[in-house]
Amino acid sequence: MTEQTMLAERPRENAGLSDYLREPFNRLRGEVDRFFDEFPPRFPTTNLGIRYLASLPMPALEMRETDKEYHLSVELPGVAGDEVDISVDGDLLILKGEKKEEREEKERDYTISERSYGAFERRVALPADCDPDGIEARSDNGVIAITIPRKESSPEKARKIEISTNS
Repeated sequence: MTEQTMLAERPRENAGLSDYLREPFNRLRGEVDRFFDEFPPRFPTTNLGIRYLASLPMPALEMRETDKEYHLSVELPGVAGDEVDISVDGDLLILKGEKKEEREEKERDYTISERSYGAFERRVALPADCDPDGIEARSDNGVIAITIPRKESSPEKARKIEISTNS
């Protein structure tokens, strides 16, 4: 026997024009609501906080500047500095590597074992006044600090242009 879904329909002769025009949208809304009700949760509800964010393969970074150089900090917890490849390609600074993390947590009546692996690549556009030949990097406790020196003879950022008249 085949399953059939019975939809309660109102008689057309009693429905007004606005009900007639709204009816396809009501069906669509019902289908969307049903879809989300049946959709499984995307993430587990436990231990999402810092552990979940740290397991993402895209490293967080922060950039600040001084008069003489730019400072870039890249957070890579659990990744050794020699496992990260930093290179310059044209006007891009490219960071590549692979994050491998294993964690096991044993409690009284359960054990959780998690492994997360993922290659990452982050590209950062270099400022026009930087000196790519002088870039230096150092690693300390899962944070890679990159120093990008500025060129000595950088052009002025803004200048006023006088308008001449023909009088």
